[in-house]
Amino acid sequence: MTKTAIRLLQAGVVIVMLAALPYKIFELDRYFVPKELILNVVALVLALTMVLRAREMKIDLADKLLALFLVWSFLSALFATNHWLAQRALGLSIASAMVFWSSRRIGADGGYRSILVAAAVATVVVSVTCLAQTYGLQSEYFTLNRAPGGTLGNRNFIAHIAAIGLPSLAYCTVTSRRSFGALLGSLGAAVVAGALVLSRSRAAWLAVAASIVVILIPLFVSRKYWPHGQVGGRLARFLLALFLGGAIAGVMPNTLNWNSDSPYLDSARGMVDYSKGSGKGRVAQYENSLKMSAANPIFGVGPGNWPVRYTEFAPSNDRSLASDGMTANPWPSSDWAAFVSERGFVAAIALLGVFVVLFFGAFRRWADFGDGDVVLVKLVLIGTIVATGVVSAFDVALLLAAPAFLIWSIVGATSGARRMGDDVVRGGRWWSVASAIAAILLVVSVARSATQVVAMSTVGYGTHTADWVHAAVWDPGSYRINVRAAELYVSRGKCATAKPYAKRAVGLFPNSPKAKRLARSCG
Repeated sequence: MTKTAIRLLQAGVVIVMLAALPYKIFELDRYFVPKELILNVVALVLALTMVLRAREMKIDLADKLLALFLVWSFLSALFATNHWLAQRALGLSIASAMVFWSSRRIGADGGYRSILVAAAVATVVVSVTCLAQTYGLQSEYFTLNRAPGGTLGNRNFIAHIAAIGLPSLAYCTVTSRRSFGALLGSLGAAVVAGALVLSRSRAAWLAVAASIVVILIPLFVSRKYWPHGQVGGRLARFLLALFLGGAIAGVMPNTLNWNSDSPYLDSARGMVDYSKGSGKGRVAQYENSLKMSAANPIFGVGPGNWPVRYTEFAPSNDRSLASDGMTANPWPSSDWAAFVSERGFVAAIALLGVFVVLFFGAFRRWADFGDGDVVLVKLVLIGTIVATGVVSAFDVALLLAAPAFLIWSIVGATSGARRMGDDVVRGGRWWSVASAIAAILLVVSVARSATQVVAMSTVGYGTHTADWVHAAVWDPGSYRINVRAAELYVSRGKCATAKPYAKRAVGLFPNSPKAKRLARSCG
C-alpha cells in the first residue's frame, strides 16, 4: 500500500498545481476549488488506507500539537457565522494533516526521496506556467489579474511555491543518481529563479533570503556527512543556475505591463517598508485582525470566517476593503493573522508549535543517522520551514490547497526520515470515534468541492439567469451565486423569486451592503 500511496502523493502534488477552470467570472475560486478537490480526494484515500485504519501509531509532540490544532479548529467551526466557509477551511486543514501524516510514514519507511522529487517537479512545473504567461502564451486558464500567475491565478502564489519548493529541488539536484538528473535540476533552478524574479513577490524574495541565511552554517557543518564528493560541485552549479536564471528574467523583454521603469528594483527597495503602500495597509489589517482576536480569544470567529466579520472591526477607509464594502480578499495578508482571528490563540499556538518542534528537531542526532543523505534531507526540512514561516507571515500559504499540499508533503517526508524517540500508541475506542469523524468530514469536503465545481460549470460564463439558479442548487453556500441570482430576478421585477436568494446571501455575509440592500428591496 505504501507504493500506491507514494504514487498518489506524487501525482497529487503535481496535478494540484495545474488544476484550474476557465470560468473567469469566478476569480479566484476557479483556481482554488479544483485544487481543493484534488487535495481532498488524495487526503481521503490516504486517510482510509494509511492513517485512520492504523491500530498502532508512532506519535511525537509535533503530532500531538497538530491533532490539538485540528480538534480546536473543529470546535471553532461550530461557532462560526458562515458554516459553509468554516467547513471548507476546516476540510482543507484536515486534508493537509492527512497528507502530512501519510508523508511522514512514507519518510519513516525510507520513501522520502520519492516525495521530494515530486515536490521539485511540481515547483518547476508551476514556474513554467508563470514563464509561459510572461512570454506571451495566452490561455483561458490564465488571468490578467496579478499576472504572471499561470495556473495559480496570482503571481504571488507562484512565487510562494517557488520559494518553498526550492530546497527540495536543490536536494534532488545534488543527490541525483545520474549526471543528467543533476543537469535537469540545474535547468529547473533557472526556471524557478526566473519565476521568482518576474513575480515581484517581496514575501517570496525574503523567504529565499532567509532560507539561505539560516541554512548556510548547517550546510557548512554538514559537509562531513555528505554521501559523495559530487554534492559540492553540483550545489555550486545549482546556485550559478539560480543566479543566471534570475538575471536573464530580469533583463529579457516580456509581455508584462509594469507601471514602473525599474519594477524589480522598486520591489526590492520596498521589501521591508511598512510606512506606505501595501506594507502600511498590512500593518493596519494586522491591527484590526488582532482586535477581532481580542473580541473572540478562545475559538475566534470560525475557520474561513475572517472576511465575514472583518468589516465589524475595520474603519471604512481600510485598504483591505473593496468599493462594495466587502473585504478585497477572502483572507488576511498572513496565515497567522487568519489562524489567530479565526480559530483563537490556542489553535494558532498549537500549529506554530508543530513547525517549531520540527525545525529544532531537524538539528538533532546527525551522527546517529549513519547516512549522509538523511542529513541533507533534514536541511531540506529546515529550509522549507523557514521559507514557509516567512511567506505565511506576509501572505497566505497554509490556507490554500496548492501550497499547503506542497508544504505538508515535504515537511512530512523530511521529518519522518529516521524518526527517533517516538511514543507508540495503540488505538482504542477514542481512536475509532476520531477516525469516523475525520472520515466523514473528508467525505463532506470531497462532496462540497465537487458540487462547487459543478456549480461553476453550470454558470459557465454567466449569460443566463437559469444557470445561476441551477448553480445555487449545487452550491447553496456560495455568496456570489446567491447575490447574482437575486440581482437578476430583481432586475426583472421578480422580487418574490429573488427574496430567498437575497436572504441566503445575508445569512452568509450579514455585513454585506449589497446583500442587505437586495433583501430590503424585496421587502
